[in-house]
Amino acid sequence: MFTVRRAGPYDGDRLGEIHAAAWEAAYAPFFDPEFAARAVESRRTRWHERIAQGAATILLAEHDRCPLALSAFGPSPTRPGLAEILTFYSHPDSWGSGVAAALMTETLRHLRDGGFARVHLWTLRDTPRSRRFYTKCGFTECGTARTHDFGDGNPLDQVEYERVC
Repeated sequence: MFTVRRAGPYDGDRLGEIHAAAWEAAYAPFFDPEFAARAVESRRTRWHERIAQGAATILLAEHDRCPLALSAFGPSPTRPGLAEILTFYSHPDSWGSGVAAALMTETLRHLRDGGFARVHLWTLRDTPRSRRFYTKCGFTECGTARTHDFGDGNPLDQVEYERVC
């Protein structure tokens, strides 16, 4: 059984560890090793500030009080009237456990309760695991693509997914 709760100011280190481990497993292979190492470390340390800013709702999914997955979401900055899932990661040790599906269910419930009818997100084109997960959760690819530069000067292709909340 998984529990999902709103992240609090004391959860920054937990969120950072989930984000860093998941990002390293899924994204680091796309980058130069030195850049990837700096990017992983950055993900470990940025969550205290994100929580303090309060710009997005951040949920944390746990099993037996062990944090395993996180989501951050809010109104879309680019698609008025839609919500956007800005961040969605589960620790690689929990892949296949069902925690990500439980977190997505709660994320969508929060969005519905917040008055949103539709939600979208972006994911890297070349990450089949995440793309399969979003499809399994009822998201469909919109046909929209963009490039995103993670800071190394080599933009990567992202694809957009959308669904009813």
